[in-house]
Amino acid sequence: MRHMANIFYLGVKELRSLYRDPVLLIFIIFAFSFMVYAAAQGMSQELRNASIAVVDEDRSPLSSRIINAFYKPYFKTPELIGLADIDKTMDAGHYTFVLDIPPNFQRDVMAGKQPGIQVNVDATMMSQAFTGAGYIQNIIRGEISEFLRGVRGSAGESIKLTSRYKFNPTLNSTWFGGVMEISNMVTMLSIVLTGAALIRERERGTLEHLLVMPLTSLEIMLSKVWAMGLVVLVAAGLSLRFVVQGILDMPVAGSIPLYMFGMALFLFSTTSLGIFLGTVARTMPQLGLLIILVFMPLQMLSGGSTPYESMPPIVQTLMLSAPTTHFVSIAQAILYRGAGFEVVWPNFLALVGIGMVFFIATLALFRKSLAVQ
Repeated sequence: MRHMANIFYLGVKELRSLYRDPVLLIFIIFAFSFMVYAAAQGMSQELRNASIAVVDEDRSPLSSRIINAFYKPYFKTPELIGLADIDKTMDAGHYTFVLDIPPNFQRDVMAGKQPGIQVNVDATMMSQAFTGAGYIQNIIRGEISEFLRGVRGSAGESIKLTSRYKFNPTLNSTWFGGVMEISNMVTMLSIVLTGAALIRERERGTLEHLLVMPLTSLEIMLSKVWAMGLVVLVAAGLSLRFVVQGILDMPVAGSIPLYMFGMALFLFSTTSLGIFLGTVARTMPQLGLLIILVFMPLQMLSGGSTPYESMPPIVQTLMLSAPTTHFVSIAQAILYRGAGFEVVWPNFLALVGIGMVFFIATLALFRKSLAVQ
């Protein structure tokens, strides 16, 4: 009981220390609110309100039909410009796409020829250039095909493929971006807070005060793990409820308590990693550099930014030892697909094992560091 009381009171001390640090408090609030929202909205891959202009040198019913086929929400209303205005307007960044319909276009199409339509694309708009060019190509082909048949709608087909999207039927990328950004913020802040707490005590000299008290290194370390882990857990839960479910309007398919339990296991690993980095680093700038070296690979290779299955096999094998890989898998399975414990228990078990390895290795290094002090 004495050990438990020491861990509890030391953790309360960490919470009070964090409460007196307004910069870190503002950063936590900012990370789990604005950054989650901005990441969800910013990583949208859908074509939306793309600016487009048309040079209509044909002035035919077919060219008018093509122009009227571009409408919201994919494209803004097309604007008619002159041929000499193409370079000037694109250099000024007024339009992402400019179509040039050549003279006698309809006549050549009716004669069975294959006239071309020039599509000028501003490739500096990377988020829209590639997707929009494909949309334009499909729209023009569809309009020409319907014009030649004389009727709207697709021609009779012997086989028709019907695609059905599960878990995200509208292909809304903000749902994916919001949850994955919460995972990124949980990883980063759990490492930053625990590492900064240890560095702060070393710089202020309070670590020496703890060493002369009847405290063990295990108690000191566990207090930082539960205190900083609790802060991140509460902040992430509020972000999921009010930002992802509230502002982003994402439906959660599975059990939020089960997801939060998985996050708690994940925080056991990342907070231990933060103490490890705080023990290795001697100053805050060193800690910041170490966090960049550790956080970026964990973020990019965990499956939150790119599909885990698309990575090289050796990278997939190595990332199985990273807690972020299993936590991202848990988040996607529970929140998107509504999976239960019977599906995600292997990831839970992996997090427990990885967390124990991280904790034991960090405790050994922490004890050695305290012995030297």
